[in-house]
Amino acid sequence: MKDDPLFIIVAIAVFVVLAILMVGIGGFAKGGEFNRKHANRIMRYRIYAQAFAVVLIIVFVLIRRSGG
Repeated sequence: MKDDPLFIIVAIAVFVVLAILMVGIGGFAKGGEFNRKHANRIMRYRIYAQAFAVVLIIVFVLIRRSGG
């Protein structure tokens, strides 16, 4: 599975979502000007990245179920 390029792309997409989420949570915890300026934008990026990751996961599962 580690040699499968689609699996690697899915894993990278999941880690990108995690990184965006951590930046958002860190900004929320710190508060201040950064949070006021960027919180909504960061969470919007997280939603886009998460939707993309979910689509990739679904494609990966469908391809693997069909024997590809």
